[in-house]
Amino acid sequence: MHIGVLALDFHLEGCRSLKEKRHRLSRLRERFGRKPHLAVCESGHQDSHRQARWQVVATADSLRVVEQSLAEVENWVAMSMDATLTGVDREVLR
Repeated sequence: MHIGVLALDFHLEGCRSLKEKRHRLSRLRERFGRKPHLAVCESGHQDSHRQARWQVVATADSLRVVEQSLAEVENWVAMSMDATLTGVDREVLR
């Protein structure tokens, strides 16, 4: 079993409330949170309405599947989110 963790840091320009922040980032959970081998959660900056940290965890028997899944999430986030991606950390446990 392989486990991959992707940490994503965001800056939300012009965001005025925590409710707006969560609404703007909810697409990440909607898109990937229902996949059986992925878990998605807000993991940092919960009290800040202009910053966010989300983590995605992927599990699979194949290292290739874990790496492809995290790459898919990272690419989609970079192109589709209503927030600026300011940092990405990726770690794979074997």
